[in-house]
Amino acid sequence: MFDNFELKIAATTEGQIRLRIGGKGPATMLLHGHPRTHMTWGKVADALADHFTVICPDLPGFGGSFIPADSCNSEKSSKRAKAAVLKELMENLGFVSFNVVGHDRGSLTAFRLAMDYPQSVRRLITIDGLPVIEHLERADWKFARDWYHWFFFAQPEKPERAISSDPDAWYNNLSAELMGQEAYDDVLRAIHDPAVVHGMIEDYRASTRIDHLHDREDRDAGRQVKCKMLCLWSLRDDLQKIYGNPAAIWNCWARDVEGFGIDSGHHVAEENPEALASAITDFLLE
Repeated sequence: MFDNFELKIAATTEGQIRLRIGGKGPATMLLHGHPRTHMTWGKVADALADHFTVICPDLPGFGGSFIPADSCNSEKSSKRAKAAVLKELMENLGFVSFNVVGHDRGSLTAFRLAMDYPQSVRRLITIDGLPVIEHLERADWKFARDWYHWFFFAQPEKPERAISSDPDAWYNNLSAELMGQEAYDDVLRAIHDPAVVHGMIEDYRASTRIDHLHDREDRDAGRQVKCKMLCLWSLRDDLQKIYGNPAAIWNCWARDVEGFGIDSGHHVAEENPEALASAITDFLLE
């Protein structure tokens, strides 16, 4: 994975970002989810590299990137704060405009990038994600049953204690066979680092403390994503089961949305990288 990609540590005003970069063509940033690192994208990045310059960072608070400073409202872990850091990162790398693809938690930061910096984001792709406020306002007993971790992770201290007492048991669905050994070893290092665990949990706390307020402000002001958008979801995960057609929800947040499901479980970049890479390529090159 990541054939002919360069591993870099890049400076931003908030802290260092670990990333891999390779390929040629229009700049395209891939943002991972929880509890992954950028390594989850390896097979997809290789498939995209003939058409795009692919940038795969660890999100702030995850993997080998900096851990945002704590505050009572988790402001530094907000998707707005992370979007600002990643925009700065891309500019430092020489990319004034770029495509952005986000999965799971990464889709929230990808959405915020497109919303806050329309002049920078050419096209947006989200995978298995909706705006935070949509999740919270639509929460019902099925959401509470299947996505209970959103509310547990919002609590102070206890999530970190529970996870760090036995990280392998908490994240018991990690698979070297599925992910590849290097990606597996990388995520193991992350979940065994208490500082990274805290950074990942703060990403969730920010959703219930401040991210939903940013979403509400945009919705109340009638702001929408201006670029073309593709909404993807995993057919063997539960996003569509809980919410119906995710693209119909995104239609309220973007001016030009298309979307469809991919035959995969939640971690589609690992489970069906061929179909995901094809969907990304077709949309970005149309």
